Amino acid sequence: METALRDKHILLGVTGSIAAYKSVLILRELIQAGARVTVVMTSSARQFITPLTFQVLSRRPVYTSLFDPSDEIRHLTLAERADLILIAPATANIIGKIANGIADDLLTTLVLAGRAPLVIAPAMDGDMWTHPVLQRNLSVLDGLGVRVVPPEEGPLASGKEGMGRLASEEKILSAVQNRLKRNEDFKGETVLMTAGPTQEPVDPVRYLTNRSSGKMGYALARAAQGRGARVLLISGPTSLPCPVGVERVQVRTAEEMRDAVLRSLPEATVLIMAAAVADYRPRRSADRKLKKGLEPVLLELEPTPDILSEVRLQRGRRFHVGFAAETEDLENRARAKLEQKGLDLIVANDVTQEGAGFDLDTNIVTLMDAYGETTALPKLSKAETAERILDAIVKLKTRPRTNDRIIR
Repeated sequence: METALRDKHILLGVTGSIAAYKSVLILRELIQAGARVTVVMTSSARQFITPLTFQVLSRRPVYTSLFDPSDEIRHLTLAERADLILIAPATANIIGKIANGIADDLLTTLVLAGRAPLVIAPAMDGDMWTHPVLQRNLSVLDGLGVRVVPPEEGPLASGKEGMGRLASEEKILSAVQNRLKRNEDFKGETVLMTAGPTQEPVDPVRYLTNRSSGKMGYALARAAQGRGARVLLISGPTSLPCPVGVERVQVRTAEEMRDAVLRSLPEATVLIMAAAVADYRPRRSADRKLKKGLEPVLLELEPTPDILSEVRLQRGRRFHVGFAAETEDLENRARAKLEQKGLDLIVANDVTQEGAGFDLDTNIVTLMDAYGETTALPKLSKAETAERILDAIVKLKTRPRTNDRIIR
């Protein structure tokens, strides 16, 4: 742990929970691991524990107010210095504020002002933890790449037994360590990413498309940027906002996506083709809206450009990742695509499974690589799935190139 935390500046946010006393133990562990820790307390947290306790242990000022007579713009300077923000314990109140963009005190303001990775460890009564609004807010944070350390089951302050106890210091510190390790392992890489669907026009008001929302590709773009990469995102039509720090090019058709990918390809060291590119398009697109009549209308379709096959001819030592969304015979079809397209890694998912598929915040995928290894992941949020995919890329890129690699 010392390697990951040595000389890292951690902002420790403490909120109004009976578990606030455990933040002292977390602070001590962080300092012993070599981190420089600055504590920020909400007004409610001060009802449970005094700032002096944290000040003595951290040997640093403890911040409790957004307003200060000094000239320092506190929420900006603290956020700029941080390598990571940890909120432990995190109450339902603070989770709701962050998820909905509310910044009404120092802690919430610096979270919104900062670009450091955020780890939160919730603690609350069991009924609050299971409340649909709280779970919705957690889903929002998860989609933004926030690492949530789930609470544990046990006796609660209410006297009940249930889920809601703050996770152990060991689990929280492990989450911090893992997030910091991930934070720069893509430094120096240029990741070219495709995401979302394509739309193939039938006439000026109709088109052929698919159910892709772009969420998986955008989660990957956000995660890669957070881990130090320069990210070039070629996106089909989607309502998703562009992740902060990502360079996005909007396209509509498969042909436009192909052209955008080929233009950016020389800059890329990693190519991740997460877009759901249409396989077919109308051979002819009408100049005017087709009017409804009594007779059937036949559309003649032709294949769209095979972008993966085309870029294979220009790959060099670039790392290539593809996706396979299937409804049957998942592994055989994904393995065949891996070999045909000359991929290093393919991410396969059966879109008929509950918790997988389109326009969801979760996914269930199987990772298959060019060395013949297969890793089935459990149902995870798309944000965590993205991190696991990037972990696999890092592992494979650092693997010595030997003759056990079966595909090239």
